[in-house]
Amino acid sequence: MTASRTTGARYLDVHIIQNIPPSNINRDDEGKPKTARYGGKDRARVSSQSWKRATRLGFADDEQGTRSKQIAEAVAKALVTVHGYTDEAKADTDAKAALASAGIGGGKKQDKPTGELGYLLLFGDDLVEKLAEAVVNGELTGADAGKKVHEIISTADVPLSLALFGRMVADDKSLSVDAACQVAHAISTHEVAPEEDYFTAVDDLRTEDGGAGMIGHIEFNSSTLYRYASINLDLLRKNLSGNTDNADADAAVAHGAKEFIRSFALSMPTGYANSTAPQTLPTLVLVSLREDRPVSLVGAFERPVKADSEGGYVDASVKRLLDEQAGITDMLGAATENLVAYRGPQTESVTVALGTPMPMTELVESVGSLLAARSDA
Repeated sequence: MTASRTTGARYLDVHIIQNIPPSNINRDDEGKPKTARYGGKDRARVSSQSWKRATRLGFADDEQGTRSKQIAEAVAKALVTVHGYTDEAKADTDAKAALASAGIGGGKKQDKPTGELGYLLLFGDDLVEKLAEAVVNGELTGADAGKKVHEIISTADVPLSLALFGRMVADDKSLSVDAACQVAHAISTHEVAPEEDYFTAVDDLRTEDGGAGMIGHIEFNSSTLYRYASINLDLLRKNLSGNTDNADADAAVAHGAKEFIRSFALSMPTGYANSTAPQTLPTLVLVSLREDRPVSLVGAFERPVKADSEGGYVDASVKRLLDEQAGITDMLGAATENLVAYRGPQTESVTVALGTPMPMTELVESVGSLLAARSDA
């Protein structure tokens, strides 16, 4: 793996095969596990939003960002903790009034601003601190308040979560940030059918009869999932460093990619986690660096995988993925680099197709080293 081979890499694809036991990690509006039709068959599905949130919360605290409508509440807390306000009620009132005057957080014309945005905004701690300072300095009042708050938002630092997952502000596109990362809905490689758990809870203090204190039911399923995500490395560089082309920018991109791969691979949505403990790890993690375009391998599973004679979908799913990777290589050409972590009985086949499997920690560090050296000749 030489630095020169990765100089032109523009996209980073992550492919994961992961088995999930009976669970309901991402439910719909009726409390049922989400599903999708693919290849004419019902599949288990975990939404991209669900796994993006789980991934984001796995970042370091200062890189997670906050996604909320309640920005005035955060500013009020900063007025107390940073700027010496001793009256929390006054801090809350001042924050709401200032942000409403500036056109965010409840509107200019409301007598009692709510402090609530009309949309969820992803932002870093830096934005809250700058807004709090502007409130203290009286910069969010008068005719220029809207211009000032626009300037603060547009020049605030971009945490890793925002650089990867973007921000859409429908009524002011200049404040939007294009997402450098695309995340697909995870789908099962095979057909699934829902199952239902009927349960009762015993009232420990009810001794008169043996009846249940509560009765309920929940739907669940189990599945082997194909998960896919892709990072536009040039856009990640732009979001993190404003198109700067130097060693610091390379290091920022390398760090961001490493953190995403690690957290995306190891995270788990939390739906009904206390009732089902679905804490599995991927069987296979494949990272491909490409110069041409992002390439999903989901087509491998358009025809549902069948369980083998002893049961189980994981091994057959890995074989399908290897076959699809080979077909894509024949059609489009080989990826610039493939790095794989794998645990299972098909190590020889994986090695022939993708290279020697390595531990996740080594895979993550190897990707970082390759990307940090992208600008080297």
